[in-house]
Amino acid sequence: MKQEVSSALPLDGVMVLDFTRVLAGPFCTMLLGDLGADVIKIEPPDGDETRGWGPPFAPDGTSAYYLCANRSKRSITLNLKHPDAQQIARDLADRAQVVVENFKPGGMARFGLDYETLRARSPALVYASITGYGQTGAFRDRPGYDFVIQAQSGLMAITGEVDGAPMKVGVAICDVVAGLFAASSILAALCGAQRTGVGRYLDIALLDTAAAALVNVAAGALISAQDAGRYGSAHPSIVPYQPFMASDRPFALAVGSDRQFRALCAVIGHPEWADDPRFATNRARVTNRTALIPLLEAIFVEKPAAAWIEACLGAGIPAGEINTVGEMLNSAQIAARGLIHEIDLDGMAARILGSPVHLDGAPLPIRRLPPKLGADTDAILRDMLGLSAAAVERLRADGAL
Repeated sequence: MKQEVSSALPLDGVMVLDFTRVLAGPFCTMLLGDLGADVIKIEPPDGDETRGWGPPFAPDGTSAYYLCANRSKRSITLNLKHPDAQQIARDLADRAQVVVENFKPGGMARFGLDYETLRARSPALVYASITGYGQTGAFRDRPGYDFVIQAQSGLMAITGEVDGAPMKVGVAICDVVAGLFAASSILAALCGAQRTGVGRYLDIALLDTAAAALVNVAAGALISAQDAGRYGSAHPSIVPYQPFMASDRPFALAVGSDRQFRALCAVIGHPEWADDPRFATNRARVTNRTALIPLLEAIFVEKPAAAWIEACLGAGIPAGEINTVGEMLNSAQIAARGLIHEIDLDGMAARILGSPVHLDGAPLPIRRLPPKLGADTDAILRDMLGLSAAAVERLRADGAL
């Protein structure tokens, strides 16, 4: 029997009040918006600073940085230093199921928008605070930026060439990971609030989530009591699991089991290596990587990367091209997955990434384009709070919007 597919998205009917800016918070709320939530982005009158972070800029002048984290939202401007704007924010929070903010600890309390204040008005509210270091600890009042968190978390110390300097990851990965942890925690808290009628306060710290993202590396340091080092693009615990240079270009090879290594030995014409005590098990290969890797390098340089990739995949061994970002974006696989969307920005065409989530076999649609600054202010104040056009204009003239 064919399953009935609902046209409703999972978070239809959930309202999210988004007081975040830059990346970790906006990325979190964008994920919720992709899943159907009505995300209202609260911005100061001069907007989220990422609106000006460029180049590159889209044809309409919108920064690519802002576009990457703000689809599926509406935008309203509120000057939270103004008492009338603070009251508007509280009134909107009364209608919301979720509030997300990324002010420094205590920042929302200055506006009367902290969890305790809003919970007293709405007990089922799920409230998430995303900061650099969390609500406790000696670092709680420090500003939290991804680059500094990458440095402090140990991520930079394990990234880069073996004999090189510590290196940051090429994307703001700590912000992205924090946003993912925040979104998943919010979804769990929403389930609990629906069942019990009681909301939750979520304290999400970039440093905490970056430490959690170290997974096996952090576990290894804890278990062994030895600090982790840098391996370039190789793996500390699996060999061979790294790039190799072919005759024309490098490619990636990931041998994750002894069975796959035996298959690799057959592919490269040295089946006897699978029984060599130095290489027969992964543990032995890790111990003897300095003996094995040069042997493999001397073989792989004899043929083009495409030939090795085809042969390895044919034998069930994970391998692939080392693409540039442009090559990845223009690949047939990305096209087949429907990840890139053509959008219209004030009559000018642009391409942006959509959600990587497929629901009921189809990619999630882009429900709303990343909003212009304050584009929905009048409509939200009219439709949600019942304010007249004249009242909105008075608020704007008074500097509340």
